[in-house]
Amino acid sequence: MTRNVTRRQALSGGLAMVGLALAGCSPTRTAPAPQPVRPPVDRDFILNYGSRPNEEFPLPAIDPKVLEPKFRRTRVAYQSNEDDGTIIVDTTSFYLYLVEPSGTAMRYGVGLGRQGFEWSGRARVAWKRPWPTWTPPAEMIAREPHLEKYSAENGGMQPGLGNPLGARALYIFQGNVDTLYRLHGTNEPASIGKAVSSGCVRLINQDVIDLYDRVRPGAKIVVT
Repeated sequence: MTRNVTRRQALSGGLAMVGLALAGCSPTRTAPAPQPVRPPVDRDFILNYGSRPNEEFPLPAIDPKVLEPKFRRTRVAYQSNEDDGTIIVDTTSFYLYLVEPSGTAMRYGVGLGRQGFEWSGRARVAWKRPWPTWTPPAEMIAREPHLEKYSAENGGMQPGLGNPLGARALYIFQGNVDTLYRLHGTNEPASIGKAVSSGCVRLINQDVIDLYDRVRPGAKIVVT
C-alpha cells in the first residue's frame, strides 16, 4: 500500500534536509587548547637574586637553575657562643653564617678555593671594599705567570664583572698581619657549594653585597 505524501509533508521534509546540510557545513566547535602551566613566581628569589641595574657595574639576575635551594640566602635557627655580628665559615658544609641575636643567623652558600681550605682560625675583618681591585699574590703569579700583568707593580686588575673579587670584598687580618684570606663576590654562581681551583671564600655577588651591608669593620671571623 502506498502512502500519500501531502504538499505540506514534502515541504517539511525538504526543510529538514536543508537544515541538516547547513549543520554539516557549520564549523565544529572545539574545546580551547590547554595553556601551558607556568611555574609559580618565587618572589623571594627575585628579591634576593634579581638584577642590580644601579650598581657601578650592573649585575644580571641569577638563574635559579644554577643555584641550589639549599645554598640560597636564608635566615636559620643557629645557636652559637660567638658575639652577634661574628662571621663563621664552615668549610665542610660550604656555608657562611652571620650570627644574629635571639639564636638565629643569616646563612649564605659559598664556594671554596685552595686558600679557603688551607686557612682556618680566628681573625677580624680589617676593611671592606666595593668593586675592589684584584692583585694576585706572588705565589699565584709563580704558578700562573700570565697573571704578572695584574701584579701589585702593575696596579692589579681593575674592578668589573670579570674581576675575580666580584662586587665586594672583605679583607681578613690576624692582628696587623694580612692573612691573604678574602670573602668576595663571584660571577660564577655554579661554583657555589663546590671547591674551585683558586680563591678564598666566594659568594654570589648579590649575597656578598648583602653580607657587606650587614658586617661592620672589625667584626670577628671564625673559619672551621
